[in-house]
Amino acid sequence: MDMKWFEEMEARIPHGKVRTRFAPSPTGYMHVGNLRTALYTWLIARHQDGTFILRIEDTDQGRLVEGAVDVIYKTLRQCGLDWDEGPDAGGPVGPYIQTERRDLYGKYARLLVEKGGAYYCFCDKAESAEDSGDFTKTADPCRDLPPEEALKRVAAGEPYVIRQRIPQTGSTTFHDASFGDITVENKDLDDQVLLKRDGLPTYNFANVIDDHLMGITHVVRGSEYLSSAPKYNLLYEAFGWEVPEYIHCSPVMRDAHNKMSKRHGDPSYEDLLAQGFLTEAVVNYVSLLGWAPKGENSEREFFTLRELAEIFDLAGISKSPAIFDIEKLKYFNANYIRALSPEAFFSIAQPYLKDAIHAPQVDIKLVAPLVQGRCDTLLDIAPQVDFFDTLPEYSNELYCHKKMKTDEPNSLEALNAVLPVLESLNEWSYDAIHDALMGLAKKLELKNGRIMWPVRTALSGKAVTPGGAVELCQLLGREEALARIKKGIAQLGG
Repeated sequence: MDMKWFEEMEARIPHGKVRTRFAPSPTGYMHVGNLRTALYTWLIARHQDGTFILRIEDTDQGRLVEGAVDVIYKTLRQCGLDWDEGPDAGGPVGPYIQTERRDLYGKYARLLVEKGGAYYCFCDKAESAEDSGDFTKTADPCRDLPPEEALKRVAAGEPYVIRQRIPQTGSTTFHDASFGDITVENKDLDDQVLLKRDGLPTYNFANVIDDHLMGITHVVRGSEYLSSAPKYNLLYEAFGWEVPEYIHCSPVMRDAHNKMSKRHGDPSYEDLLAQGFLTEAVVNYVSLLGWAPKGENSEREFFTLRELAEIFDLAGISKSPAIFDIEKLKYFNANYIRALSPEAFFSIAQPYLKDAIHAPQVDIKLVAPLVQGRCDTLLDIAPQVDFFDTLPEYSNELYCHKKMKTDEPNSLEALNAVLPVLESLNEWSYDAIHDALMGLAKKLELKNGRIMWPVRTALSGKAVTPGGAVELCQLLGREEALARIKKGIAQLGG
């Protein structure tokens, strides 16, 4: 083969700095494990002032989902994982979409045949069952075909695949940052297909070619690919290329026995947003699923993306599976919600408040501060404020509160006393309502709760509300607040 083209491809490869890549297949949603891989890959690059590359691996045409590439772009951008090179950003080693690189895989497959690391196979034979756990190695009759005969059959148009020629004896050892040195007997490896009959590469082959040609120095992937790593190494060695550093991450689990799976209802990143989680909380929590900071940060839980990039260390990656705990994520999310400025919280809460409150007199901007400290997720907003629109049916038992020393009879007395006081107010403001109710309690020589609890119950019909009696009066407005107090009097038999 003419080696000039291959030499030109080698000359394009950047050297001298860390280069990582996130290489998703556009097959639908971004699940939590994928997001973690993207995050760790980005952190490695940013921690070492390297280059982060986005590559779209779309060679498995049968599994492609329309719009999935846009989901990838949107998710990475929302999470702050900016890329330096990629399909839309360009770069020195493009194109960055595998199907647009189709022509070069065949050339490298044929070069590997010349180097003795692969061979043409004309058998009508199924793909390897190795990864299914039902693998029994069998001899491929095409493996020992004389090269001249194989090339004649290719030239004659006979369909073929190109398979990797795995050594039949000895072993292959590879090093992983998390798992250390792993050795596999070559007899346990299959002569995997590298180039399919349609001319497209298999996932494993395209990965190796693209990672080399893009100068990738660190490869992050799930531990399910540990079994493929020896074959990757043998490919690199057959080409005479440097092997990148492998970082295999243990799976994210639903529980001690089951991996997370969309089929079992486990949430994707998009699902988590729909469930009211903040991106920053999700990213922070996902960063700790299988990685832990060291030293002075070992007890910390909350990190910005920039802080993570400063301290991220491969030594912190665990070999043990990580369990995704939705309650723990809620804990993170609640902390992030509480840390928002009032303006920032209102900005993200506004759609939820508008969906829940339609009463025109209620100022949702005044409602927002009342719920900010009471939410684990944004979906917690609506159930807390739905009473502003419609007073729910409620039991008189709500008026009975041991701590406030209220019961049905004295609640009725309180509401009867409150009604004329509020009706006489010239100004319907927080301060005016507050002073009126506090003044009434003082005049009647009652503790504040004896007045405030019955009023809050009458206004909300709930045992727990964001804000107390004064805030609810102000927000509901004079007409609605007085109407609800009158209804409470009637319901208590007054």
